[in-house]
Amino acid sequence: MAKKTAGDAFDFKDAASQSGPLLVVDDLHTSFRTTRGTVRAVDGVSFEVHEGKTLGIVGESGSGKTVLSRSIMGLLPPRDVIRSGTVHFAGHDLTAMGDTELRRIWGAELSMIFQDPMTALNPVKRIGVQIAESLRLHLDMDKKEAQSTAIELLRSVGIPSPEQRVRWYPFQLSGGMRQRVMIAIALACAPRLVMADEPTTGLDVTVQAQILDLLADLQRERHMAVILVTHDLGVVAGRADDIIVMYAGRIVERAPTRTLFADTKMPYTKALMDSIPRLADPSGARLSAIGGRPPDLINPPTGCRFSPRCQYAQDKCRELEPPLRTVGSPDHLFACWYPLVDGVSTAPSVPVSITTNPATTANDAAPTGGTTS
Repeated sequence: MAKKTAGDAFDFKDAASQSGPLLVVDDLHTSFRTTRGTVRAVDGVSFEVHEGKTLGIVGESGSGKTVLSRSIMGLLPPRDVIRSGTVHFAGHDLTAMGDTELRRIWGAELSMIFQDPMTALNPVKRIGVQIAESLRLHLDMDKKEAQSTAIELLRSVGIPSPEQRVRWYPFQLSGGMRQRVMIAIALACAPRLVMADEPTTGLDVTVQAQILDLLADLQRERHMAVILVTHDLGVVAGRADDIIVMYAGRIVERAPTRTLFADTKMPYTKALMDSIPRLADPSGARLSAIGGRPPDLINPPTGCRFSPRCQYAQDKCRELEPPLRTVGSPDHLFACWYPLVDGVSTAPSVPVSITTNPATTANDAAPTGGTTS
């Protein structure tokens, strides 16, 4: 793999000399102007990612996961978007950069694996050409060298007969193969951080495991950081070092993976865990689901945004917004007035029934072509 040239516009330190977190997101807000009002898709999110580590970001559709990842990358629509807060990557403020500067970073230092490869890949270009584009742009390879490297990249992500398939078009590949091509494109220039946005959507469970194992193997080989965005806690259970749980555009719980599963504090996190199907369940057993609907992010409820759906909600939950706080472990944060202890709520009264929120979901309110998942 060719090295990045010394003439690059930005001086990114080598991984060995990098001290502190690789990515620092501080009080990030992203909103969309719509005819109904302003959708607050990401509402004050802060976290860090260190070199070589994996961060899982989990939540339902409409929780703000995809908007958060695109906001970090700077991949937002040019109009009707309001963004504030800062994103520092390897000591550089991405939020202060223009499109031209960001294009020098996308693919070379920071890349993204999109959730739908059939729409992310260009249907009228051969996959080899699409892989070679970033190689020629960022690594200054000639056409022959880029083609040869594209073949090796396809081989590294487990695509058989890469010499032939490098000339294929996306429609000639299966869903799993297309996702492998997306990984090859994302890793072509050896980026320091890869954001994987639902990388196994639409794939069967066997292929899902293959894709996630492949990504983990390549991460270890290249010592890169990974942000794994998913709606499924089961996906990140054994693959992430830390997990962030998002609800209605905000972080509601954050902890090391083992701590989160062993000592869940937020009822919403527990509800997500309970919704995971288990092999031990009898055939035909009814799946557990979270009652109600995500809130309208134009007019979110007062207090805790999960309170209309929480079976443990009290008057305080509906009136006052709980801050992110910690009890005991300093690296376990949660936003709940009555956190769970050993799976049981500390709420003072008998649990109440869940109320259904008929408000429009964030996805319904997002601008055309956008998403808040």
